Amino acid sequence: MWLAIDKRINTSLIRQIYGQIKSMILEGELPAGHKLPSTRWLSEDLKVSRNVVLEAYAQLEAEGYIESRRGSGTMVAEGLYFRRSEAKVEKRLSSTGYKEEDSGLIDFRSGIPALDLFPQKEWGRLFHKICSQVSYSAFRYGDSEGIMELREALSDYLFRVRGIRCSPEQIMITSGSTQGLSLISKLLYNPDIEIIVEDPVHYGLLNVIASYGYSIKPIPVDYKGIRTDMLKTDNDVGFVYVTPSHQFPLGGVLPIQRRIELIRFAEEKDCYIVEDDYDSEFRYEGQPISSLYELEPNRVIYVGSFSKILAPALRLGYVILPDVLIPKYLRLKKYTDVHTESLSQLVLAQFIHDGKLEKHIWKMKKEYYKKRQAAINSLNSNFPDKYVVKGHAAGLHLVAEFQNVSFTEAVLEKIMQQKVKVYPVEKYTIHKGKHSNKLIIGYGHLSTAEIAEGIKRIKEGVRRGGGS
Repeated sequence: MWLAIDKRINTSLIRQIYGQIKSMILEGELPAGHKLPSTRWLSEDLKVSRNVVLEAYAQLEAEGYIESRRGSGTMVAEGLYFRRSEAKVEKRLSSTGYKEEDSGLIDFRSGIPALDLFPQKEWGRLFHKICSQVSYSAFRYGDSEGIMELREALSDYLFRVRGIRCSPEQIMITSGSTQGLSLISKLLYNPDIEIIVEDPVHYGLLNVIASYGYSIKPIPVDYKGIRTDMLKTDNDVGFVYVTPSHQFPLGGVLPIQRRIELIRFAEEKDCYIVEDDYDSEFRYEGQPISSLYELEPNRVIYVGSFSKILAPALRLGYVILPDVLIPKYLRLKKYTDVHTESLSQLVLAQFIHDGKLEKHIWKMKKEYYKKRQAAINSLNSNFPDKYVVKGHAAGLHLVAEFQNVSFTEAVLEKIMQQKVKVYPVEKYTIHKGKHSNKLIIGYGHLSTAEIAEGIKRIKEGVRRGGGS
């Protein structure tokens, strides 16, 4: 049968024999009705125990590949020819769009924290302590709303640092803010309503909303956030999605006048406002901006996440819901993933209770401020008097608006050839053509040396692309 087995590898002899015979059957090398050798003969030929061959044949028979016929031996079953075309194997791409084996590429992607400064030892110590000491009941299925210890810790934390007054019962723990927005979109879905979003907007989150079949109405953004004077529609509205504390990507802070106009619009349309507060903790001038939620808790659904504060891998986020929405939300959450992973919730609750989260945020604010300044210093050196920084000093990115440069596909290709990946604001726009001279410079995950080198490469790419 031309079987080849290798006793040195980790795959068992049974799986090796089973796998090779199965492949030959599916590829047509062993046609229907073909008689297989006896288990005794094959075991002697391969110099393995007969029990090994018996187990392999038994597995093939259980899955329907072969049939044993009394007095006739073992035959290949009918209807199994399944020749597959050769699959073209592509080199795997990372989520950032470039080959993982690429070395030396500097990626200015926004929203990635400095993961080398994640409090790994402290988190590991707390995780070990909780796993060792927690009651066995913590390993059961949990509540869809999340564990109460974390919800209580978050209620205290949000009031202390953001001035948000909410009960723990209103806080729903999610597997990241993306799941939170997905559940909200499903919760409020109606085929006859439209959703209002900022333009530009995070395209990933826009896709989450649009995936439910909503009609999307984009409203332009300036450097004070969404243009509330343009909030006009004759249609029913489900919700307005905004990032008022640090608009993504332009960085504007929505002033109180526009906040009031936005709430009045929501009241008039009898709809909700979804406030995505994705990185408000990292503000480098004064205290964090007050939330929109404070003004009208019954109209605003607040979405928060720990992906930017701590690490995306934790997949921990939360939403604050008006009481009327909670029962339906819990049903949706239950049938989505039952509950968010409980042990990490317990660790985060203790991390917040011990004051470690605020200490970490304070440390990271100083670090990100240095990186922001390094980006500005490098822009000053490479593009003197040819750019301006837009948006408030906050978050993990800045927006640079350049003079006499349009980041066309040709220019972006020249920049990529310098082994630097950039993100034009235009990529995040719904109505194109208004932001072609702006770049998002994400700096949170880069060293100051990488930031300086990356901006130097951007300059060279712009020069080669025909920019000034």
